[in-house]
Amino acid sequence: MTELRVDTDPAEVGLDPARLDRLDRRLARFVDEGRMPGFLVTVARHGRLAHVGRYGSRDVERGLPVEPDTRWRIYSMTKPVTSVAAMSLYEEGAFQLTDPISAWLPEFADTRVYVAGSAQKPVTAPLMEPIRVWHLLTHTAGLTYGFHHAHPVDAMYRAAGFEWGSPAGADSAEVCRQWAAIPLVFQPGSEWNYGVSTDVLGRLVEVVAGKPLDEVFAERVFGPLGMTETSFGLRPGDDPDSLARLYAAVPAAGGTTYAPLDAMGAAALSKPAFLSGGGGLVSTAGDYLRFVECLRRGGAYDGGRVLGSRTLAHMVRNHLPGDQDLETFGRPLFAETPLRGVGFGLGFSMVLDPARYGVVSSVGDYSWGGAASTAFYVDPVEDLTVSFYTQLLPSSTLPIRNYLRQLVNQALV
Repeated sequence: MTELRVDTDPAEVGLDPARLDRLDRRLARFVDEGRMPGFLVTVARHGRLAHVGRYGSRDVERGLPVEPDTRWRIYSMTKPVTSVAAMSLYEEGAFQLTDPISAWLPEFADTRVYVAGSAQKPVTAPLMEPIRVWHLLTHTAGLTYGFHHAHPVDAMYRAAGFEWGSPAGADSAEVCRQWAAIPLVFQPGSEWNYGVSTDVLGRLVEVVAGKPLDEVFAERVFGPLGMTETSFGLRPGDDPDSLARLYAAVPAAGGTTYAPLDAMGAAALSKPAFLSGGGGLVSTAGDYLRFVECLRRGGAYDGGRVLGSRTLAHMVRNHLPGDQDLETFGRPLFAETPLRGVGFGLGFSMVLDPARYGVVSSVGDYSWGGAASTAFYVDPVEDLTVSFYTQLLPSSTLPIRNYLRQLVNQALV
């Protein structure tokens, strides 16, 4: 088991303990107000774990508390893992970032692009340029999510069985064949739109590596980093009670409360047919901290290296054309980060302008989150990592990500 043990006094790494307590108190208010079931938060600086806060329940109805070894559905926090695995293949010369993905996924060679019309009768046009590997890494491929409810193509995804899941029994090869038959929202490279790009990237990784995505992760990420508690769903022998219950926000007087979402949550109780590179992993806070610390340390942790430091530095640069932010280049929807003052690289968002972002933060702070309100960020200026776990859908319910930066940064002295 990956232990989650504080190994330094916060003051020794420049964090005021009394001010840091404000973080837990503010997050606990969400629990006490009945707006969130429970949480776990970590703060590390200079590679030392200075703070672990936990409060509330992993299963409210059964009275099970949040524990250090609680397992969480990290959903889209799977995406950085997939991106790192892909870039480890890139470092071996397996592909160029500019290569068309149809070289490995030929079903995308003739994908059409939406121009006008309804979901039932779309008008489409041919690709002006192919979908390239970097389009998948940057979410500029024109792919989307059915749960957006913002575009006729989103409705086509829902009609095909892609909203908060995928068709029963379909594996990664099959879901990619189905997505390739649905029009893109726009021409590749012309805009940013959060979607199934990283799932397609996961399939590309499988084809390039010649093995399933879970085996690729084990060899290229989890093994080198000593991550023993991260997997696609629970494994045989894992305690089902260790997995936090999934909840959905529901309207209530003066705000929201939550209710169990057991049908969707049950998907994580075992290994699924579709190994989703975009959202399929469960993990513990201690295990995922190894991955986040690997990012902060330039691609290595505890003697295991998964990427070269120059490769990782390239991934956390803004890759949007003209150094634009997501507000100007992206579609106006919530996508695990505010869009204003934020750019996007190869698998991560990053703060470009803290003033436009509207939260105390550092230029170059990079991050991502998951649909059930989990989140992490790395602040290379302050040499800091922060991670947060709960199980509350959707992630836009509470402004947790802004509070994390606000309350951690005010504790830096």
